[in-house]
Amino acid sequence: MNIYVLLKKTFDTEESISVSGGRIDESGAEFIINPYDEYAVEEAIQQRDKHGGTVTVVTIGDEDSEKQLRTALAMGADDAVLIDTSDDLDEGDQFTTAKILEKFFEDKEVDLILAGNVAIDEASGQVGPRLAERLNMPFITTIVKLDIEGEVAKIEKDVEGDLEKIEVSLPVLVTCQQGLNEPRYTSLPGIMKAKKKPLEQLELDDLDLDEDDVEAKTATISIFLPPKKQAGRILAGETGEQVKELVSLLSNEAKVI
Repeated sequence: MNIYVLLKKTFDTEESISVSGGRIDESGAEFIINPYDEYAVEEAIQQRDKHGGTVTVVTIGDEDSEKQLRTALAMGADDAVLIDTSDDLDEGDQFTTAKILEKFFEDKEVDLILAGNVAIDEASGQVGPRLAERLNMPFITTIVKLDIEGEVAKIEKDVEGDLEKIEVSLPVLVTCQQGLNEPRYTSLPGIMKAKKKPLEQLELDDLDLDEDDVEAKTATISIFLPPKKQAGRILAGETGEQVKELVSLLSNEAKVI
């Protein structure tokens, strides 16, 4: 099987993220594989181990994105592709990503493409479906189970807590939801092997694309952090006194009554 995984580098939301001038300050930020993409990598490896073939992880980013690709290789992927757009693009959106990936897959033989359900930074969930549409390929989102028998994929899809069972012919693109599997940790032997695995680097010119072809259709005007919440207050005294004080606070401070 020819299995591909769409991978994205995202901010580590467990670490502090600062905003300056309406943009995220990346100077001190930590980056990781988008957590939902880890489910996709794990599932790709499991399906390859069952059915044979290769797993290729693909990302669009800059030279620093190699770190996340090497992590996926250490998990067990066979090879990786970095499409470096840092010299060509200042901004991009879901259209940009899908257009670039369409050109990448144009001459590829594909049985299965996996992606994360959403990226935790933007959470649009658009790239997978957009790409499938461009490739004229069926797609199923938020999958929590995948069994492949011959040329048919039997899938269970999460539908807001319920399950929908679907059968679809290969090739197919799926996006992976939490609960599909438990992504493995990288091992020291895996990390050492990953250093020797092939990692191809491409630019827009290699895909016969220029900046105008992939110009973003949307623009981010500003990014800002939510306002800090004020500390809660515990009202003391008897119930009647608490009610009076609460009404006073709602009227005089909160201005809601």
